[in-house]
Amino acid sequence: MSSSLNASIGILGAGAAGLITAHVLLQDGFKVQLITRDSSPGGVWARERIYPGLSINNVYGEYRFSPCPMSSPSEAAETGGRLTGDDMCTYMETFAAKFLAGKIKFNTEILGVRKSTGSWLVTVEDIPSGVQEVLVFSHIVLCTGGCSNPSIPEYLSPPTAKSQGFCGVVFHSSKLHDHLDEVLNTKPIDSDRNQKDASIVVIGGGKSAQDVSAYLANAGRKVTVVFETADAFLAYKKPLPDFIRKSRLSYALPNICISYSPAIFERRFLHTTWLGSKIVHFVWKKIIATSLDVYSLPADSPLRHAHSAFWGIRTNDDGCYRPNGFHGLVQSGKIKLVAPARATGFGDDGKSVVLKDGQVLPADAVILATGFKSSWTNLFDSQTAVELGIGRHAPFNDVHIWDYTSLTDPPMSHPNSEQWSSSIYRGLVPANNINKRDFAINGAVVGHDYLPFIPSSLSSIQFTTNNGYTFEVSAHWISSYFLGDRMRLPSTAEEALASAERNSAWMRKRFPTMLPWCSAAKTDYWLLPKFSWPQLVDELLEDMYLPSMRSGGNWLTWPFKVIDIDEIVNLGQERRLKRSLYL
Repeated sequence: MSSSLNASIGILGAGAAGLITAHVLLQDGFKVQLITRDSSPGGVWARERIYPGLSINNVYGEYRFSPCPMSSPSEAAETGGRLTGDDMCTYMETFAAKFLAGKIKFNTEILGVRKSTGSWLVTVEDIPSGVQEVLVFSHIVLCTGGCSNPSIPEYLSPPTAKSQGFCGVVFHSSKLHDHLDEVLNTKPIDSDRNQKDASIVVIGGGKSAQDVSAYLANAGRKVTVVFETADAFLAYKKPLPDFIRKSRLSYALPNICISYSPAIFERRFLHTTWLGSKIVHFVWKKIIATSLDVYSLPADSPLRHAHSAFWGIRTNDDGCYRPNGFHGLVQSGKIKLVAPARATGFGDDGKSVVLKDGQVLPADAVILATGFKSSWTNLFDSQTAVELGIGRHAPFNDVHIWDYTSLTDPPMSHPNSEQWSSSIYRGLVPANNINKRDFAINGAVVGHDYLPFIPSSLSSIQFTTNNGYTFEVSAHWISSYFLGDRMRLPSTAEEALASAERNSAWMRKRFPTMLPWCSAAKTDYWLLPKFSWPQLVDELLEDMYLPSMRSGGNWLTWPFKVIDIDEIVNLGQERRLKRSLYL
């Protein structure tokens, strides 16, 4: 068991996971320093990244931390407590000001991370001045998000647009805050079109594309959205009750996990029998069909050409019917869809976007909602990356069999999917480094937290319907790990690697088309719990030899018990008491 008195911890990133990790470590006596390129806390919810009209998949109570209450959002009764980008930004700023004053190094670019003679060296650059320095830490927690860097196809990039003579503005959707006034004030490039409003083309079919286009349409702009395949979505005529949305029910009934004792019967019946399999697929089809019916989308709507909610992870929670939301605006004709289609470049006339099928769309501005890529790629030097084992790699051992009836007849796997594997144990520690206890990861989400409410079937971490609870328990796990507390851990790196490999194999089985879309940060199934997040946090609590299943209930009622963040408000005290028993 080690002491925290002389330990200095560098926390790379000041988003939700970084903030709660820093708070927990401070409470345990560590010295912490958060580092972020942003000028305000919050990560994806930083003040400079949000924009008006941004809503997220979480509702009130699903994205807060136990030390800090959150105010109920406006129009909570009508929306079921739907959180907005401004709600999240305000909460993150409040949390940082209350608990982490003077602990965050803003406007600082992380240029590289390496290990030397037992210390972690982090090379940073002050963005305003350009001055570089090397910061020294005894421990590192990586909280930059698994894939938070914009992914932009070269043939649609701003430099390409400029070289091809495109006259309008082109930028990634994550930069809307910076370009908002410019877009709203854009005038038609071609005066001969005889139209008053500029034509704004949004490329992409995911949540970012939907949020951006909905905001612009509500602002009275002419918006066209181009995509090949849309994200599936969930919608309801009225808010879901807490015993459904905030309980283990959504996990217990339709999901597949590798092992979870309270749900063994459900798993065996639903996923290993012919009847159970039929029920599973019927439920998923019914959920999606009901969601489509909420907006009365016609049979030929491009929004029906969507990713599979069962076989994929590209599913958003649209919440209650909203006439001013993306799907409501599509229904009313205020947003035009061109799909399935792929944009391939810019027109020779300097005022259009060209599609693969030869169509030419008028465009005065182009917004690229083309996703995100790994934020870890250039963070570590090659030697450190190899020693940690933090990158993806070809599977070492893929002899795993899950004979689930419900997983018969899967869609065709991507040809590169078998080349992807991860060696991150529990989604928290690289397997190679398991016994060194000086490096951890928290919050390796999908690159933006807009997609946490995604129905799936696995047990894992960081894609979760309750980010606050998951990040906070993970932070306590990391602190216990750094302190050298007695924990349930693999005894060797090989054992940790075998566990991570098994999880990656399960991901390839469960989501055969997903891996090419994910970054290295998400190729381990512990990085993707969604509805199965209660199993994850229970296992992390059990790793610390602390009580799990804290929402209570008996053999019949446990799936309906509401999970509340206040269940873990005294988790630090519980850990310290447990530690004292082993001194």
